[in-house]
Amino acid sequence: MRKLIYGMNTTLDGYIAAPGDDIGWSGPPSEELFRFWLAHEQASGLSLYGRKLWETMSPYWQTRDGQPDATPDEIAFARAWRDTPKVVFSSTLDTVEGNARLVTGDAVAEIARLKAEDGAPLSIGGATLAATALRAGLIDEYVIATHPVLVGAGTPFFTALDTWVNLNLLETRTSPGGVVLTTYETRRS
Repeated sequence: MRKLIYGMNTTLDGYIAAPGDDIGWSGPPSEELFRFWLAHEQASGLSLYGRKLWETMSPYWQTRDGQPDATPDEIAFARAWRDTPKVVFSSTLDTVEGNARLVTGDAVAEIARLKAEDGAPLSIGGATLAATALRAGLIDEYVIATHPVLVGAGTPFFTALDTWVNLNLLETRTSPGGVVLTTYETRRS
């Protein structure tokens, strides 16, 4: 059985995007934070994306390694991102490109099926898709990079829950710029 990991950058008040889908609050990541996310991408056997995150990531990372101003870390991330198979969940898209396939049906059933397979961990991104998986009890681990900024509103990392989810802290560390990296696992009874 594969582990499902939900990880993203958040503000201190818990948003992954400010109003208008603005992610400018995160600024350019430190080298250490960028390498943290690179290692996360390299460890993933399959990435699950909601439509909005797919539409943000895909145009940039599909070709970033070919841009003349790309750093060595960006080149490595672009290649790892492109090489990692992806499943995009959307009821509005007709097609996806690259190393991805589109699922327009029941996200919970498909995620459960993918988790039941053998292999490297699954990563999930996008607040709406992750909320669906969270409510279904499918997320095993949370990786949160909390930035020292308050935005007051926007897209929350966690949406409203139907029940409590108890967690165990696995790791905490601080990255340059005051970003706190925490990893939690879901406590199963």
